[in-house]
Amino acid sequence: MKLHTICVPMLLLTASVLPANAEGLPPAPNGTFSIAVIPDTQHYKGRGTNRKTQAEAPTTNPVFESITDCIVDELERQRIVFVSHVGDIVDINNDEQWALAQSCMNKLHGKVPYGISVGNHDMTGKTGNSALFQKYFPQSRFAEFDWYGGCYPGETGKPEVSGNNANSYQLFSARGMNFIIVHLECNAPDPVLDWASEVLKQHADRRAIITTHMDLGPREHPKAPRDYFDAPKGRMVWKKCHGANGNTSQQMWEKCFSKHKNLFLICCGDQSRTQALHQSVKGQHGNTVHELLSDYGAEGFRLMRFIPDQNKIEVRTWNPVKQKYCEQTKIVPARDQHQFTLDYPMTH
Repeated sequence: MKLHTICVPMLLLTASVLPANAEGLPPAPNGTFSIAVIPDTQHYKGRGTNRKTQAEAPTTNPVFESITDCIVDELERQRIVFVSHVGDIVDINNDEQWALAQSCMNKLHGKVPYGISVGNHDMTGKTGNSALFQKYFPQSRFAEFDWYGGCYPGETGKPEVSGNNANSYQLFSARGMNFIIVHLECNAPDPVLDWASEVLKQHADRRAIITTHMDLGPREHPKAPRDYFDAPKGRMVWKKCHGANGNTSQQMWEKCFSKHKNLFLICCGDQSRTQALHQSVKGQHGNTVHELLSDYGAEGFRLMRFIPDQNKIEVRTWNPVKQKYCEQTKIVPARDQHQFTLDYPMTH
């Protein structure tokens, strides 16, 4: 069994509450640790985009760069033990964008454990073919790390669909607690969910997190543009990928997620017109599962600070471009969707 124990330096700080409109990110207090969650990073410019006026310009993504730069700069101060990307790493599934995405994620490589969920934009025609993702983020890229648990192999002779790290899991430990985090592609088919269930059963003694691209958003498939903003929100019962083989978010919950008593957190993206949403539900074993959507565009990324002594997780949204907390957005004006605290038992 592989595991990765995080050793973080001891920083003397007593305050654990991040006040509104604070200047800069205060260091994480002694005895805490953080997980960073990168939302959809689709804001590419230059070559490889649909902007004809930029056809000769270099391919850039200042938002993606600022997020990974911030994470690297804050690794020790925020005691970051893991980084999870919710998917839609690229906007257009081409080599120009993938090469830049790889460059951005390379900043984390070898410095902190991380995993990536494959989004619908990361596939060819939403068919489940993630060959370009697998070219730039294959299983072999992570084989050297003891925190890398493995991946779903895909069907025999067809790794381009669901295989070669398109569905993966990672193992890490922090403050005496052992975790498993499973990264699942958008609308994962039944064989992938069966694999994920087996992995979670094998590591039932670990605290489990799942990152998958689609989970929360408009419950029903929107029929009009405003439905993406205004229709009732929750776990989605529609899908984008894998055709008849794909599972909706609700089906993924029923077939897999709800069955594992060690699961406590699901992270997702995908819905830029919902942007931020969270809910807490009960699994089949009575365990509380927190579901968190973040698809912020240029508004920021998530830092989840675990405070074991208080049995709390402080979820903070930080905008590294503006160097301030995201208190509200035009789409989601309520602060408590961006800055909030979750209950999670870590001490007995």
